[in-house]
Amino acid sequence: MILLDLNQVMISNLMIQTEGGRSDMDEGLIRHMVLNSIRMYRTKFKEYGDIVICCDDKNYWRKEIFPYYKAHRKEDRAKSILDWQLIFESLNKIREELKVHFPYRVLQIEHAEADDIIGTLSNRFGVQINASDTEKILILSGDKDFGQLQKYANVVQFSPVTKKWIKISDAERFLKEHILKGDRGDGIPNFLSKDSCIIQKERQRPLATKKIEMWVNKSPEEFCDDEMLKNYKRNQQLVDLNFVPEQIKQGVNDAYDKYEVPSRKGLLNYFIKHRLSRLTDSIGEF
Repeated sequence: MILLDLNQVMISNLMIQTEGGRSDMDEGLIRHMVLNSIRMYRTKFKEYGDIVICCDDKNYWRKEIFPYYKAHRKEDRAKSILDWQLIFESLNKIREELKVHFPYRVLQIEHAEADDIIGTLSNRFGVQINASDTEKILILSGDKDFGQLQKYANVVQFSPVTKKWIKISDAERFLKEHILKGDRGDGIPNFLSKDSCIIQKERQRPLATKKIEMWVNKSPEEFCDDEMLKNYKRNQQLVDLNFVPEQIKQGVNDAYDKYEVPSRKGLLNYFIKHRLSRLTDSIGEF
């Protein structure tokens, strides 16, 4: 099983393509980039089996419980030369086309992120001890959050941006450190700092390496006062994929089990309609 984090992979791909200052994106170019990436990964990693395309919904449950979640990204995009409205509108349109025309499961769950889909399916199909008949799971994403899922013997991760395998030797320790440190990229402060410090551009309280070493193998109740424990639980809920709400997990599993994968018979007409002549010769690789 190949779990492809659609938005993370595609936006990273777009950023690489525009490193030289290119800003002349249009829907057709974005469509070609998305489809060619899927073709390439399906071919490169075919030993892992079928692709499951994991999509972000428009609204996230994390945002509902933590208003500062990813709040700074809107400001960052406003400074960019890229037309982010066009990019997201195009990606949303292409996602819907994938659901209709391509022979893959394309999962989008209300109030969920791709992280929740990948975490739920990895927790469902992951095994502690590998065996010859165990289905291998490849996570295609550069998102470091998925390091926690390498607690399973059959889960591996490849970053499409760096073109390298992401290997975590101790997934339990990785997750504990992630909770302590937070995730600045997602607007989550370390557990010593207040909720709003990143969005308000305030300095976080220092979290020394010695402290992390001292705390990482202890339960939070052993070293936290009331405020620290509240913040620890805040971070745990936001980054630990075991804390995905049960209704989200159920939605993922139901969508996976009941998904009717489209046949391939409409692919050629789709390619012709969207003038994907450069990909037509490789249609068999989809």
